[in-house]
Amino acid sequence: MTQEKPFWCAHADKSVRARQGTLRYPKNMHAHGGHGHSHGTGRVLRISLTVTMLYVVLLVVAGIRAHSLALLSEAGHNLSDFLALLLSLVAVFLEGRPPSATKTYGYRRAGVLAALVNALSLVVVSFFIFYEAFQRIQHPEHVRARVMIGVAAAGVVMNGVIALLLWRSGRDVNVRSALLHEVGDTLSTAAVIAGGFAILWTGQYWIDAALSFGIGTLILWSSFGIVRETLNILLEGTPRGMSLEAVEATMRTIAGVSDVHDLHLWSIGSENHALSAHVKIADMATSESDAILREINEKLGQGFGIHHTTIQLEHVVCETAHSCVIAVREEEHEHDHSRHDHAH
Repeated sequence: MTQEKPFWCAHADKSVRARQGTLRYPKNMHAHGGHGHSHGTGRVLRISLTVTMLYVVLLVVAGIRAHSLALLSEAGHNLSDFLALLLSLVAVFLEGRPPSATKTYGYRRAGVLAALVNALSLVVVSFFIFYEAFQRIQHPEHVRARVMIGVAAAGVVMNGVIALLLWRSGRDVNVRSALLHEVGDTLSTAAVIAGGFAILWTGQYWIDAALSFGIGTLILWSSFGIVRETLNILLEGTPRGMSLEAVEATMRTIAGVSDVHDLHLWSIGSENHALSAHVKIADMATSESDAILREINEKLGQGFGIHHTTIQLEHVVCETAHSCVIAVREEEHEHDHSRHDHAH
C-alpha cells in the first residue's frame, strides 16, 4: 500500500512557509495607545506656542531699547523655537492619523521630518548669530545691562517651565527636538543674565557679542545630534541603542530555531521599530511552528521594544520512506529532481 505524505510535509514549500511565518497585525497596530499621548503632547505644545510668541515680542522690543545683540539673538532663537513647536504640533496631529491603503505605515515619519527641519533651522540661526556677533565686535554698541538682565530672567523661567512640560509629555525624537530648543534657550538666557552683570561690573560692551558667539555655538551643537538621529531613521539604519548582533543572538536562543538570516531592523518612527527575518526551524507541524513564532515575537517585544515583525519560517524539505518521515537537505532534494528529469 502506498504511504501518503503527511499534509504538513507535502506542503513545505516556500510559499506556504511564507504564509505560515508571517505574523499579521490588526489595522490599528500602529496606535499603541497613542491617542491619549498625542492629546496631552498637543496641549503642551499649544500652550508653549502661545507663551513663546509673546516672549519673542518682548525680546525684540527689549533688545532694540537696550541695544543688546544678545537679546536680539535670543529673539531669533526663540522664533526658531516657535517654528519648531509649530512643526512638532503638526507632526503630532499627522502621527495620530490611522494607516490607509496608500500610507500603510500611517504618518509615523511626519515627526521625524519635523525634527530634521527643526534641527536644520537651528544650524541656519546659529550661523546668522555668528555673523551678527562678528559685526558687533568690530563696532561695539552701548548696552543697557539692567534691561538685558530683567528680560533674560523672565526667559529663564518661561523656557524652564516649557522644557519641563515637554520632558514630561513624551520622549520621541520630534518632542525631543522641541525640548532641545527650549533647554538651549534656558541655558543661553541664563548666560545673558551673567553677561549683563559682567557688563555692569566691568563696562566692557564686547561681552554682549561674546555671549552671542557662545549662544550660537550651543545652538549648533544641540542640533547635530537630532540631525544624525533623524537621518539614520530616514535612511532606515539600525535604531539608536540597538545591536543587530544582540537581536540575532536572542532569536537563536529560542528552542527550535536553528538559523537566522536576512535579518533587517529599522525604525518606522522614532519609537516604532520593525524587523524582518528568515528563521530556519526543524520540520514540524504548523501548530508547533506557531508556538516558536509567538515566542520570537514575545522576546523581541519585551527585550527590544520591537512590535512590528515580518518573519518567514523556513523548514528543511522532507520525504517519506518506509512509512516514516525523514528530513533531507534542499540541495539533495533538488539534485534528485534533476536526475529524474534527465532520465526522462
